[in-house]
Amino acid sequence: MNIYCQSAFHQLEVVIASISEIVGQLDEEDLNYRPTPNKHSVGELLEHLAAIPAADGHILEEASEEEMNNFYQSLSFQTTDEILGAMFQHFSHLKAQFENYTEEHLHTETTSWWGVTYTRFEWLLEIIAHMYHHRGQLHSMLVHTYKKDPGVLLFE
Repeated sequence: MNIYCQSAFHQLEVVIASISEIVGQLDEEDLNYRPTPNKHSVGELLEHLAAIPAADGHILEEASEEEMNNFYQSLSFQTTDEILGAMFQHFSHLKAQFENYTEEHLHTETTSWWGVTYTRFEWLLEIIAHMYHHRGQLHSMLVHTYKKDPGVLLFE
């Protein structure tokens, strides 16, 4: 894996470690918190976070809308342990996926089913941004709505 991908994966490790710390402080009933009607609950947001490495790994390989819908429907996490297990497993698979890419693969543009085109390396950057974005949402939900400040360092 090239140095840029190694650095990018380090950032994914940072965000996943902090999410894991936050989840480790939650009780199972906290997963039901829903600060805004018709928006994700804490558990649903965590399910989404757990899926991102695998989902975006499929998207960057041009999975169709139907394939992605099938992927999302195959996911069901009921507990914090299941959520964390899936997140770590999906991260591991994404890392293995990128370890097999050559420089040419990394610079090859691929297009999502909704029409966005990035190089595979740009997709990796998008995955990092996506994970940090939702971690921020999780942190804000817990701190501002439920007064549960996990006291977790969000950046190194």
